[in-house]
Amino acid sequence: RARPRSSSMSAQEPPRPPPAAAEPPEPEPGGRYEAVVPHWFYCKVTDTRERWVPFSAQDSERLEEAHGAGKDQDDVVVPTSGGRYDVHLRTRQRVAVYWEEEVSEVRRCTWFYKGDKDNKYIPYSESFSEELEEAYMIAVTLDEWKKKLESPNREVIILHNPKLMVHYHPVATSDDWVSTPTEQGRPRTVKRGVENIAVEIPSGEPQQIDHLVFVVHGIGPACDIRFRSIVQCVNDFRNVSLSMLQAHFRKAQEQQQVGRVEFLPVNWHSSLHSTGVDVDLERITLPSINRLRHFINDTILDVFFYNSSTYCQTIVDTVASEMNRLHRLFLQRNPLFKGGVSIAGHSLGSLILFDLLTNQKADPEEDKHWTQESRTTSITEGTEEVKEILKKLELSEYCDVFEEEKMDRQALFLCTEKNLKEMGIPLGPRMKILHYISSKAEMKCGAEPRSPSQHGDSTGDGRNCQYRDIGLGQVSANYPQLNYKPTIFFAFGSPIGMFLTVRGVKRIDPNYSLPTCKGFFNIFHPFDPVAYRIEPMIVPDLEFEPMLLPHHKGRKRMHLELKEGLTRMSVDLKNNLLGSLRVAWQSFTRAPVPALEAGSTEAEAEAEAGTEKQPDTKPEEAPAGVREETPLINVGRLNGGNRIDYVLQEKPIESFNEYLFALQGHLCYWESEDTVLLVLKEIYQTQGITLDQPLPGSQ
Repeated sequence: RARPRSSSMSAQEPPRPPPAAAEPPEPEPGGRYEAVVPHWFYCKVTDTRERWVPFSAQDSERLEEAHGAGKDQDDVVVPTSGGRYDVHLRTRQRVAVYWEEEVSEVRRCTWFYKGDKDNKYIPYSESFSEELEEAYMIAVTLDEWKKKLESPNREVIILHNPKLMVHYHPVATSDDWVSTPTEQGRPRTVKRGVENIAVEIPSGEPQQIDHLVFVVHGIGPACDIRFRSIVQCVNDFRNVSLSMLQAHFRKAQEQQQVGRVEFLPVNWHSSLHSTGVDVDLERITLPSINRLRHFINDTILDVFFYNSSTYCQTIVDTVASEMNRLHRLFLQRNPLFKGGVSIAGHSLGSLILFDLLTNQKADPEEDKHWTQESRTTSITEGTEEVKEILKKLELSEYCDVFEEEKMDRQALFLCTEKNLKEMGIPLGPRMKILHYISSKAEMKCGAEPRSPSQHGDSTGDGRNCQYRDIGLGQVSANYPQLNYKPTIFFAFGSPIGMFLTVRGVKRIDPNYSLPTCKGFFNIFHPFDPVAYRIEPMIVPDLEFEPMLLPHHKGRKRMHLELKEGLTRMSVDLKNNLLGSLRVAWQSFTRAPVPALEAGSTEAEAEAEAGTEKQPDTKPEEAPAGVREETPLINVGRLNGGNRIDYVLQEKPIESFNEYLFALQGHLCYWESEDTVLLVLKEIYQTQGITLDQPLPGSQ
C-alpha cells in the first residue's frame, strides 16, 4: 500500500503512553494537545477550476475575531482586502464592493488534503474539520492512534500519527464489501493547520489610504496580453504599488507619513455593449472568419463607437457617472479620508478622460482668480506689448485710448474694424492695425482659420488666435461634470496626440491647462504602436527627446548603456577615420584646403555619409537631451510647467525585435514597476513626500 511522504510539520511528536485519563477535555496526563489555529480562505473560480486563496493575516484575524464573538448568528459584514470586498459571516460569502463579480465562498479552514493531481492543498468543510480536530484531540490526549473517520462521501481518513494522516477514497462503489477502502484508490496527504501546508499568506495592506486613483480601460473587455479584465489588471497595478512603497518610501512608512494609494477600476465596455448594439452588429456580420469578426466587433469597433455622437454620449456618461459613483461610495466607506483623487487612462480610456477634462468647468472662484491674474498680466505685460505694437506702427498717440479700454495683445488680435471704430480710431490707423493683425495671424498660424469657439472660451485660458481650440473636432456630446477636481491625470499608451491632430488641432497653446486638473503625464513604451507624444504639439519648433523614465532600481538598463557606449565609440571611430581619409585625400590631390579640422570633417561626413550623419549623432545626443537639456525646455502649463512625455526603457529581450514586442509594449503598463513608481512619486510629491533616494535622471 503506497503511503505519501509527509513533509516536516510543527506538530509535536506522539506522546508516550500515559495512564488512562478519566476526563480528557484538556491536555491531561500525557497529551500535549494544542488547539489548531484556523485561517480563513475564499474560493476563486477561474475557467470552472476552483482555487482556494488565503486571506491576509490581518483579514483572517479580523474574521476570526468576529466569528469568536458569536457574530455568525447575525449577518455581520467584515471588510477585507483593503475594503474592496465584504465578507458576510453568516452566509460565508465574499462580495465585491466597487464592481460586479461572482460571489465567492468563504471558509474557516483548519484541515487540508492534497491528492496526486492537486497542485495545492484543499480545505475540508468546516463541519468535517471539526470532526477531524475532535478525533485528533482524543488521539493525542489518549495516545490512541490508527483512528479511522468516515467522511460524508464515505471516504476514509486514518490518523496514523501526528506526522502521518492519510485520506483514502474508494475507486469502485459497487463492490465495497470486497475490499476495505484503504486498499482501493491512491491516498491523499492530510495536513492539520495552515502553517503545515505550502501556501503563501498575503502580507496585507496598510489601512491608511493617502490618495485615490480611478483607472479607465481602453478598447475591448480584455486589458492585457493574457486577456484579463480591467479588475485583474488594476489588482496587479495595486500590488506593484505596494511593493514599490516598501522599496522606495520606507523612511516615510516608518514615520507613518505614508499608507498606500488605492486604485479602483472603471469599466465602461460592458455598459456600451449592453445597449443592444451587439445584436444589431451580429445581424450584419458575415459568417466567415467568425472569431476574427467577433474580436473586431468586441474590441476595435470601440474606437468607432467613441467617434459616433450616439455612443460617445453613452461612453462619457458611463465613465463620468461610474467615477462619481465610486467616489461617493469610497467616501461613505472611508469617512476619514482626506487625500486627493487622480485619474489614469489606458489607450482609448486616456482619450475619453482627456475629453472629459477639457470640458470640465472650473469653480467660479478659480475663474475669478484666473481672470484677476490674467487681468493683472494684461495691465502689466499685455498693455506694454500693445504700446510697443502701436509705437512700431507709429500710432503712439492712441496708447491712452487702448489703455482706457484695458486692451492687451489678445484683445487687440480679436478686434474687428467695428470695435476700433467704436473706440474712436480714425480710418487710416484702423487700416494699419487691421493689416498688422492679419499679417501676424498669417505668419504665426500658417494662414489657419480662426477657431470658431475662441470668443466663447470656456476655460478662460487666454488663448492666442494662432491656436485652435483644444476641443475642436470633439464628438458633439454633453460632457458630464465630475464631483471632484483630479490632482493628476496619467495617460498610459495614449493616442491623445494623434486624435487631436486628426481633429485639426495642430498646436496646443503653451498657456493652456486643463480647467480642473493641473497635472498631466503622458507615459508610453517606446514600441507601443498606439502611443503618441504631446510635447511637440506645444513646442513644435524644437526637437527634443521625451523624458527617459529611470529604472526602479535606480539605474539605466545595461543593454541601453551598452548601446549608448557603442554608439559613442562608433561616432568617435567614424570621425577619426574620416579625418585620416581626408588628410590622405588632401595629400594625394594636393588641394589646398585651409579649413578647420572639425569643419572639414563635418563637410566630408555630409558629402560622404549623407544621411548617415543624423542617425549617428542623434543617439549620441539623446541622453544629453534627456538628462541635461530637458529641464530647460518650456513645455507650457499643461503639466504645471513640468515635462509631460515620459518613455519607458525597453527590456533587453524587447530590443531584439521591435515589431515582435509591439503588442506587448501597448499592454505592459499594468505590471511595470517604472510606471507605478512614477505615479507614486508624483502623487506623493503633491503631499511633500519624496523617495528615500532620488532616482538618477528623474525630474
